[in-house]
Amino acid sequence: MQKVGGLGYIPLPTYKHSLPTSEFDKLAAEHHCLRIKLLGDCYYCVSGLPEPRPDHAHCCVEMGLDMIDAITLVREVMAVNVNMRVGIHTGRVHCGVLGLRKWQFDVWSNDVTLANYMESGGIPGRVHITKETLACLEGDYEVEEGFGGERNAYLREHNIQTFLIVPGDTFRDNVTTGSTLKKGFQVNVNVSKEMRMMGHGSQHGKQTKLGLGDTVECEKDPDDEVNEYLMRAIDARSIDRLRAEHCTPFILTFRRPDIEEKYSRERDKMLSAYFLCSGFVYLVVILAIAISIKGSVSFYAFGSFGGIIIILVNGILLAEKNETVPCWVRNISIQIYEKRIVAQSIASIVVFLTFTTVLSPLVDLDGREDCSNSTVVTTTEWLDNFTVMESIATSEDPCYYELFSDLFPVLVMLVMVTCAVYQILTSVFKVAVLSVVVACYLGVSVYQASKDGDAETGGRWLAGVLVVAFMAALVAHSQHTEATYRLDFLWKLQATEEKEDMEHLKAYNQKLLANILPEHVAEHFLYTVNSDELYHEQCPFVCIMFASIPNFSEFYVELEANNEGVECLRLLNEIIADFDEILAEENFKYIEKIKSTGATYMAASGLTKSTCDMHDFRHITSMADYALRIRDQLSYVNEHSFNNFRMRVGINIGPVVAGVIGARKPQYDIWGNAVNVASRMDSTGILDGIQVTQEVYDILHLKGYPLTCRGSIQVKGKGSMITYFLDGPRKNEEALSSINQSSIKSLKRTNSNNNTGSLERMTSRNGVVAL
Repeated sequence: MQKVGGLGYIPLPTYKHSLPTSEFDKLAAEHHCLRIKLLGDCYYCVSGLPEPRPDHAHCCVEMGLDMIDAITLVREVMAVNVNMRVGIHTGRVHCGVLGLRKWQFDVWSNDVTLANYMESGGIPGRVHITKETLACLEGDYEVEEGFGGERNAYLREHNIQTFLIVPGDTFRDNVTTGSTLKKGFQVNVNVSKEMRMMGHGSQHGKQTKLGLGDTVECEKDPDDEVNEYLMRAIDARSIDRLRAEHCTPFILTFRRPDIEEKYSRERDKMLSAYFLCSGFVYLVVILAIAISIKGSVSFYAFGSFGGIIIILVNGILLAEKNETVPCWVRNISIQIYEKRIVAQSIASIVVFLTFTTVLSPLVDLDGREDCSNSTVVTTTEWLDNFTVMESIATSEDPCYYELFSDLFPVLVMLVMVTCAVYQILTSVFKVAVLSVVVACYLGVSVYQASKDGDAETGGRWLAGVLVVAFMAALVAHSQHTEATYRLDFLWKLQATEEKEDMEHLKAYNQKLLANILPEHVAEHFLYTVNSDELYHEQCPFVCIMFASIPNFSEFYVELEANNEGVECLRLLNEIIADFDEILAEENFKYIEKIKSTGATYMAASGLTKSTCDMHDFRHITSMADYALRIRDQLSYVNEHSFNNFRMRVGINIGPVVAGVIGARKPQYDIWGNAVNVASRMDSTGILDGIQVTQEVYDILHLKGYPLTCRGSIQVKGKGSMITYFLDGPRKNEEALSSINQSSIKSLKRTNSNNNTGSLERMTSRNGVVAL
């Protein structure tokens, strides 16, 4: 339990021009008070939650004084007779939520109960405090005897000594005149009294009037904040940093096996482009060899075989989305796309086919001699940074050996380019393939140099150096591209995970919001552009139920054995959770839980068009069945917990106004004469009884429910009323078919007329009557 100041119920005035509850929320934020809930016309807030504050009592007193001043301002400006009582007590509380639906943060303890009676035993326009609160104020306010026991039986029975803050803003007057206070409190004199009354004073997080709020920090320039955020984001996504954190130094595989497995299953959308590019390079190689060499049988054989394979692979890849192609061909294409190892294997085969085609002419040229009787004129032209070797033979028998020897390094580089275009190959795989190609080239060059002597050694060694340098450049390029691809995949994976997290968070927030507000109200705030507008609606025919456990207060005691009352609240939570679980059944889909206050459970049915059945009145019969179910459920709890809890239920029907109130912690509630009567049906009922009004009886009786007339009783604010008790469930299903339809139609007309009149009367009141 935590010591908290300002436990009290502050009644809100019921005039249409009164200060909005949202403005009280702003005052609460200014004074570091936490609004707990609204109970009818009472504004219920505390100070010192969730974090303790040494000035909690001052915060609550200032809050009460400002609210009274605000109502005084409204009374003077609007010329209406409205006022407020403020009751404050300092003590310990338990805080949390109960149940499974419509969560509302609440506080419980004997001190909370005392604060409630401090408000009801107060005086309009005055702040009523207990002795414990006065001790926390440490003489900073002038007080006088409150005599709360003369106005409230609970205060008199428990011999509670009370006090009233002397009006006249004594605390603030002392500050403005320069008096030195013990705590060094300071008032924000830059804000006028009227502005502070309307909630436009110092905001939460700045220095308060009491001087103990958080000090005002120097705000940064928005441009500097944006730049600082961007720099942190850029640093967090630095390529070098990501490579060091997630990839190994040279082979570039992900350090986490699960990410590497996801990367290996990643579909490469550019796969068909890779094979098309390699096919184009293969065509260039074929044309270059065919122009420079004639009559090589091995070249034509290898070239034809390789060309057929490459054309076949490209055809399969391009046929993936072509529905005219047989399914087995499309399935092969899908396998190549989805399995990276298959695509890498086929790419390696294409590279080695191209290299084999380049090497194939050497089989026929190896046995030929040099051209001693022919003259070859070679001219070199430079076009677009590429050197093209054009050999023009001046005799009928050209020297094919020398022509191919000059063209061989260029063809090997083209093979290496074929390997480079496959971004799907890892850098390690490319290094292995390129190493094999270069090693074979160097081996052929050494063999030719040993055969020809020292005549062309210099040119061959220069070509070898160029080929090795080209390989090094391709390896560096492959390292960079693969690192970029992997980091792109990592960012994509992170973005996907963040998107999933946001979707999960959105779904969680929607579910959480649905546990605070009804579904149709939650959708209004989620999908409305201007959600700052107040939400309200008129519901013409609603069934309201109040179910309370009056003897739970006798069960609740704060002892060390029950963890200062926590175990008592734990049992209450189980009871309310059982009631909430019953609402999840299909039979009770018409019912909406409104709230639970202490040991009182409030629900309503027929709040929307889809749940208001004006033909068969199923939302009313559903409420009757629900009242019987929760009464039986409480009996089940008594049987297994060895307790003797007894329930009292009241049900009424009529028009209500439903809406969301408050600028912070939105709370859905319903108001109207029908709600007040339903509350009176509970408070004036008997234990284990379900008391209903005449209007409810007229419907349930025709539906086959057994009811007993209680007679005429006195109801506060309503005078004498005839009420009935619901004895049990409907007798049988056949009773439904024997209903007199004319009676139903007559009942509908009567209810329609009564509802219209009730709604007009309720609207003319321009407010809500306290429960």
